[in-house]
Amino acid sequence: MKVLIVEDETIAYEYLSGLISKIDPEIEIVAVAESILQTVKWLQNNPAPDLIFMDIHLSDGLAFSIFELIPIETPIIFTTAYDEYAINAFKVNSIDYLLKPVEEEDLKRAIAKFRKLTSPERDQYLTQQSQTNFTGNYFTKLLVAYRDNLVPVSTKEIVYFYTSDHQTTICLTDGNTYQYNKTLDSIFQNLDPSHFFRANKQFIIAREYVKNITIWFDRRLLVTLTTETPERVYISKNKASEFKEWMVSGE
Repeated sequence: MKVLIVEDETIAYEYLSGLISKIDPEIEIVAVAESILQTVKWLQNNPAPDLIFMDIHLSDGLAFSIFELIPIETPIIFTTAYDEYAINAFKVNSIDYLLKPVEEEDLKRAIAKFRKLTSPERDQYLTQQSQTNFTGNYFTKLLVAYRDNLVPVSTKEIVYFYTSDHQTTICLTDGNTYQYNKTLDSIFQNLDPSHFFRANKQFIIAREYVKNITIWFDRRLLVTLTTETPERVYISKNKASEFKEWMVSGE
């Protein structure tokens, strides 16, 4: 049995892969993907594995976005540290939903459940999975507090989100800024990852407003936006390739 693991934390990947090998040494882990974009690229360029173990909260968004970008022809076992995504996991008819840290007995049960799938059951599972549509789940507007009002802000007008000292700022194309009482992590979960990129711990940036990209001396990328930022926006060398793919993909 060939398995793909989608996981953005090295420790979690090593733990899960070790547990899989312990349960069944004949299971072959063919690859690990760390993001939505890496997963899509791998699935597009390689034979489909027999089973996918998929973390939900990835570096560039929620894994459910993968189902919007490409058809998935492989059963999924979700792994996550959060239980609030169970409903969406069941929407894609996942084989199982395992909370981290994954227990050995739970993993054994999930693998056994997968192995018991008959051919007709597998076909039905994949048909239901392919018909699932999460389109429209992303925010197109945000309500931001300004004085005594709530101001509707279109995500199309947002150049970047910036956080500093536990305070998040939204900057718009007209240069106006608003304070927003959510973390970048929670914000990014609800943004379309084809239009927004988590550049680093301080910034989420919009593709449409990337003005220039400079290759820095240590292989980082310096990104200049159409609107001035409170500090320079750097993409780490580890995310540089992913960022460049994101810039040229999508609409």
